[in-house]
Amino acid sequence: MRQLTLSWLFIVMIWVSPLFAAETPFHHQGWVLSADSVGREYVPVCMANGETGILVGHDPFDFKQVILKSAFKRGTPQRVSAILTAVNPMGILLAIDGDELGNMKTEKWSQSIDMRHAVHQTSVSTDKADVTCRFRALRNLPNVLLADVEVTAHEDILLTAKNYHSVPDDLTDVNRDERHLWCDYAWRRINRTWASFNDGADKVVASSLFLCDEGVEYHSAGFLTSRLKRGETLRFSVAGAVTTTATFADPWTESERQVVYVAHHGHDAVVAAHEKAWERLWQGDIEIEGDEKAQRDVRFALFNLYSSILEGSRQSIAPMGLSSCGYNGHVFWDAETWMFPPLLALHPELAREMLNYRLDRLEAARRKAMTFGYRGAMFPWESDAWGEESTPTFALCGTLEHHITADIAIAAWDYYCVTRDRKWLAASGYPLIRDCARFWCDRVTKNDDGSYSVVNVVGANEYATGVTDNAFTNGAVKKSLEAAALAARICGETPDPQWGDIAANIRILRFDDGTTREHSTYSGEMIKQADVNLLGYPLGVITDAAALRRDMAYYADRIDPKNGPAMSHSVFAVQYARLGDAEQAYASFRRGYEPNRREPYGVIAETATSMNPYFMTGAGGMLQSVIFGFGGLNITEKGLVRVPSVLPGHWKRLTIRTADGKVFTR
Repeated sequence: MRQLTLSWLFIVMIWVSPLFAAETPFHHQGWVLSADSVGREYVPVCMANGETGILVGHDPFDFKQVILKSAFKRGTPQRVSAILTAVNPMGILLAIDGDELGNMKTEKWSQSIDMRHAVHQTSVSTDKADVTCRFRALRNLPNVLLADVEVTAHEDILLTAKNYHSVPDDLTDVNRDERHLWCDYAWRRINRTWASFNDGADKVVASSLFLCDEGVEYHSAGFLTSRLKRGETLRFSVAGAVTTTATFADPWTESERQVVYVAHHGHDAVVAAHEKAWERLWQGDIEIEGDEKAQRDVRFALFNLYSSILEGSRQSIAPMGLSSCGYNGHVFWDAETWMFPPLLALHPELAREMLNYRLDRLEAARRKAMTFGYRGAMFPWESDAWGEESTPTFALCGTLEHHITADIAIAAWDYYCVTRDRKWLAASGYPLIRDCARFWCDRVTKNDDGSYSVVNVVGANEYATGVTDNAFTNGAVKKSLEAAALAARICGETPDPQWGDIAANIRILRFDDGTTREHSTYSGEMIKQADVNLLGYPLGVITDAAALRRDMAYYADRIDPKNGPAMSHSVFAVQYARLGDAEQAYASFRRGYEPNRREPYGVIAETATSMNPYFMTGAGGMLQSVIFGFGGLNITEKGLVRVPSVLPGHWKRLTIRTADGKVFTR
């Protein structure tokens, strides 16, 4: 029995399944993004499942590089460590009567991204056939990618389909073979490629197979043909799996096993499980009534954030998620300060994976502290798979941007505040928070007047290097040390008295008019991103309304409008919403991402002038504007609570739904 048993399933899927865009048109509930024409700008969307990501471009089979979150290339004398660009098993060449689709004149191009079901669809027409490709990065099978192809003939045609694997240039020892396995009463024809990285110490393996309708003729595992009469439709799929020695002792067998699993269970069952997984994710959702554009943009930010993390993975999120190798796939403060809070509010179990990532690398942070002469834990500014400092040496932030150690401790405390999980706090959270506090006891300098300074540091504003008493760094130190003392008491420990002394006396500098001064020598120059204003939100170190307004008025136009990252103005939106200024809050919300929005789908780039999307940090900032600003949610010692806030004037209603069933409406 061949894969022909799948044919009926395919027919049912095509005609009655709710997976396709007809069920949710573009204007309906903000679930589908679509385009039927493209201007000068086209920025592709990343389809990912928390482990494997791939950019899907303009054309039906434009599957770009595959990125695996769990696999890293070690550093060499010429470069720092970097996330792996893997073998791509999703190469598809379609030819009609010998002419490749890419060389044929096409029309009626259309494309859509159904966020609810995480499926990307591209359709084109030629004079001989209509062609549609639907693509999923399977959430239920995080090493598997699935492309469904549908061809309807306008006249009698010979259709040829080839599956090939692309291998990045930096991989070595490339091997290719074709496997014929008698499995489940059928021959499984598997196309397989493997290669080496890390000087041969590690392997990456890709396997793929066709799932086909009747009427096809196999010429090899990666080559089939079919004759179609006018009006007939052929449907086939390509399932591709990518595995490495980073997660499997035997990636060769595992990559085969994954695609055989798809063939055995059947296309529809696998897709249904993918849908079910996304249904669980969308239990944490944001609904905006009265602003369709904001609804789509916010939900797209959530879609990308959810696509970047996987429960059970013990992995965090790099600034570009799985959309590119930007910043080498390293993990920064972006994770804890910008992406973590929305996940903590909507899906605490996903936020916990980001902390698991840090906990698994706590020993590396302790080693780094020891290396620099400190006690406790000193987390790297750019963290790789091993938790070591992986910032290029020309960038001083790798040596001096230490606020990340406080950011991580604050995230751990916030996780406890929301979940109230004392067992976790005692076993995992408090040891991390305590070791971060011990680092700060050694890192600060005590002044003659009894105050404390942090000397020679880089703050959130990375344009200022080697400064003293950076506002955000000192505010984060204060907040993390206060958290350490609270966590100690909850766990039955006695806090180190120095924690309270430093927290109470660390310097927050001000100009003569009371405006918070970014650092000891700051005199009004352009800054890279929000720094002082983070003391209002998320830190809550500054709470006086007049002081918040004064700081925002001073720094808003000092943020670099060309090269500053997307998320800065989101903290202004939160504070203005809580201060009751709906107009300023909405203006800041839009300013926080719209200059960085790229057509046709609203992919967010890091800066107003860059093209390096998707910038997950910007997504996190946008979502915080809505959840913690307009929605009025706030993380406190008592958990997730409501504080006064206002909606933009034209928003009729905002509903925030969390995965555990809570509903917050404003």
